[in-house]
Order: sequence, then structure tokens, then C-alpha cells
Amino acid sequence: MKYQKRKKAIVLLADGTIFYGKAVAGKEGSAFGEVCFNTGMTGYQEIFTDPSYFGQIMVTTNAHIGNYGTSSEEIESEGIKIAGLICRNFSYNYSRPAADASLEDFLDKNNLLAISDVDTRALVNYIRENGAMNAVISTEVDNIDGLKKQLAEIPDMKGLELASKVSTKEPYFMGDANATYKISALDIGIKKNILRNLAKRDCYIKVFPHNASFEDMKAFEPDGYFISNGPGDPEPLTEAIETAKGIISSGAPLFGICLGHQVIARANGISTYKMHHGHRGINHPVKNLLTGKGEITSQNHGFAINREEAEAHSDIELTHVHLNDHTAAGIRMKNKPVFSVQYHPEASPGPHDAEYLFDQFISTVKANKLETA
Repeated sequence: MKYQKRKKAIVLLADGTIFYGKAVAGKEGSAFGEVCFNTGMTGYQEIFTDPSYFGQIMVTTNAHIGNYGTSSEEIESEGIKIAGLICRNFSYNYSRPAADASLEDFLDKNNLLAISDVDTRALVNYIRENGAMNAVISTEVDNIDGLKKQLAEIPDMKGLELASKVSTKEPYFMGDANATYKISALDIGIKKNILRNLAKRDCYIKVFPHNASFEDMKAFEPDGYFISNGPGDPEPLTEAIETAKGIISSGAPLFGICLGHQVIARANGISTYKMHHGHRGINHPVKNLLTGKGEITSQNHGFAINREEAEAHSDIELTHVHLNDHTAAGIRMKNKPVFSVQYHPEASPGPHDAEYLFDQFISTVKANKLETA
């Protein structure tokens, strides 16, 4: 730890509520975004680098953050994607053989403002009762009125298009060029571990920018298509929705995760909505309605698809439900090789109960390839 006096800091919510803390390592400044919380006990580095969290201030419910350091092998994108960090106890010292740096150094490298010594239990309870909202974390503790004015100008997450902020600018490849299957993936905030899971299943993946058309993705002559996770509201993603419609019409296999799941739903005319405070953690219970089995899943989303519309849709079958609040957690098309889930089967962090979905996708790709050969 860099021993220095730590500055007082605050969490100012959009409704005027204030929580108090201290800046990690004496950093100064302010960071704005929608405040949310993750209940995971581990995996903070993967969470901080997950593109789905872009524009959000993360509250970690685990009491100690930083105790096992960071590793260059445990990032889900290029750099930190959260807007700021709020925690209870920040560990400047770490203990783990696999770590190559402290969390403090990792945050410094990515120029991220973090505050600790906050009553995170009270803050999380407040979010659960009042809903996710915009917030600012700041060391400008004597400028409350000024911070309130700045906070009022931050756009709400509802209606906000963020995929373009985190998507690749140019197509790139992942995996072995001589692999059995070719997959075109639409990057609207993709995690590296999703690509790793596809690559280890004998896939060669071409990753396309968020605004790629179906024709762009089709030119790779893929055996299947994938639409990734990502941040923000799915409704403004008109280009991705049109691309999904093209893929669906082609009859090719399509798998979507998280934001990709919502895009596929909207491509089928199913609406989406902003949740009260979302699902973010690595222990969310989901029931597979096709098998009757339960799954413990990793989740990270603030929007969901309309379950009633999905169940009433003549071409859609509800395949998974979240057992805590009964929201739709998975769908498939009855007449097309298309399916999607609201959670993260690649985990990282989290359990591996849902990894079978990648195998299911590859089986669908294989079957379709044999049919069209």
C-alpha cells in the first residue's frame, strides 16, 4: 500500500441519499454511472472487466475486495469497464501464488476511482428497496450541490445504447483456422471466456463489430451464428436486431447470451423492460423447463424480456425461468435452430452448471451442417 492519508469520499444517489466512505489509496475525483451490486464472493477482476458493466458503478457485497490480488489471465476484455467501485473493506495486501499484481495497482493502471469503508449492506438494501439509479462517487465532499447538478445531467440507463462503446471496431478471429466449425459472432460486449468456450469446442470464430449486417457475417460462410452479452438497453440496438432477423430468416443455427438473448427476443417482436435492480451475481437459481433440472448460474443484467409475450408467441417456447422472481431466463424458437439464455453459461466467475449450452449449440451446428451438406 502507498501509505498516505486517505481522503473522505461519498456516494451520492440520484434521489439525494448520501453514503460515506474513504477513497482507496487517497485518489481524488468523481465517477458517474448507474449504481448496481454484485453478490459474488469471488471473481472481482472478471466482473470489473466485463463489458456488460460499462457505465455502471459497482457495489461489491462481499466484505473484502482485493485479498487475492489480480492476474493477467483473469480479464474478460481489454481493461476495466465499470465506471467506479464501492466496497466495504479494500485489501491492499494480497495472498495468492497465481496473482501478479495487487488490486490497487490494477485500479491505478486503469485509472479507476474506488471508495471503501462504505456501509455496503445498507447501500445494497437501499438499492433493493428503491431500485437501481444513477449515482456519483466523489472526494468532493464539500461540493454536494455541484455534484447533484452534474448527476442530473447523466442519462438514464433506460434507452441508452452502449454496445458501440465496448464492441470491437474491426473484425478479428479466435481459435484454430482449421477447426471443424466456423462461427460468426456479433460483438455487442463480448466476454473473452465465451470465445474460449467456443474455440475449445473445435470452432473458428470471426468476431464482428456491433453494427455488422447479416450479409457481413454471412460472407464468412459460417456454420452458425452467435450474439454476445453487452451493456445498456437492447431497444436502441436496431442494427443488431435487424441482423438477428436476417440470421433467423436464413434458418442457420443461432445462440444468444444475455443482451444477445434480448436482441433475439426483440427480433421476434417480444418487448424488453428495465428491471427494478437487476440480477448480478454467481449463485442465481434457474430451472430448465425442458429437463426439470435446476442450475446455479452467473448473471449480470438490468433488462429482461417480457415473459407473458414470450409464452404467448406462437413460434417461441420458454425454456428457462429464474426461480427467485420467475422472470424469463431462456427461450427457443419452435421452427428454427435458435435459442438464447439470459444468464452466462461461460461463467468466469461462477459455477459451470450451464456449460452444456455450448455443447447444445455445437450439436445444433453439427446437425445443421450435415443436413445442408
